[in-house]
Parts: sequence; C-alpha cells; structure tokens
Amino acid sequence: MARFPDPPHAHVPGQTPRHPEGTFAALCNTVQAQQPPGAVFASDAWRAGLQFLETGYFWEAHEVWEAVWMALPEGTEARRLVQGMIQLANAELKQVMQRPKASLRLCEIALTHLQGLDPDLWDRAGIQETEIRNRLVDLRQSRANYAL
Repeated sequence: MARFPDPPHAHVPGQTPRHPEGTFAALCNTVQAQQPPGAVFASDAWRAGLQFLETGYFWEAHEVWEAVWMALPEGTEARRLVQGMIQLANAELKQVMQRPKASLRLCEIALTHLQGLDPDLWDRAGIQETEIRNRLVDLRQSRANYAL
C-alpha cells in the first residue's frame, strides 16, 4: 500500500492548531458519489484515513473519512462501516484529550455501527474485523483503567 505524507501535525482540539482549510482536499477529492464501494475503499481518502488512524492522526482520519462516508449511499453496510471507523477515530481522539467518558460513549457507537456487517465488506475495505473490534475493546479497557 502506498504511504501518504504525514499531516504537518496531529490536530487535538484545544491543544494544537487546526489545519488550514483545504489541507486534505486532494485526498478527499479521490472519492466521488455513486462509486461502487470497492472503488471507494480503493480511494486515497480511505487508505490515507487508515494510515492516519494507525499513526495517531485521529482527527485527520476523521476528516478524510467524512468525504468517504458522504460518497456512500445512505442505509448501506459500507456507509455503516465507514461511520463506525469514524467513531473509532473520534474515540481515540477523545482518549488523547483525556475525555474517557466521551471515548467510551464513542466506542459503543462505533460497535453499534459495526455490528453484523458482511465479512466480505471488511475484506473489500482492507481491514480486519477482529483487529478493529480488539482495538475498541482495548480502548474501552483503557478508559476503565483511567477511571481507577
């Protein structure tokens, strides 16, 4: 998989500056409405979001995935998958912001969106369902430890 340039910094609301308008426009423009899910999941926007999630750029992952989510038809499993991943990125961001209750709430929302999706969809999206579910469980557990 191609490696995308890291964003200039990780935006953490209230802690670091927001990126200038249009910073992610080139990535967002790689996905268009009415594309089949396979094309959407092959887009640079989707793939960069996956990379950003893995490298700790949680706000940035959400930013590029918003374009992916908007390109998918309402009520589809593909849109639910993207929405779940956006909520995972949000939960990770809230954890960084030391807002454990918000992180836990977002984990629950993510799990709801990801519930019962076709296993082939996970494959087409290039992600492992087990890894994402384990990540959400770990995040929920770290929230529980934070509260102790």
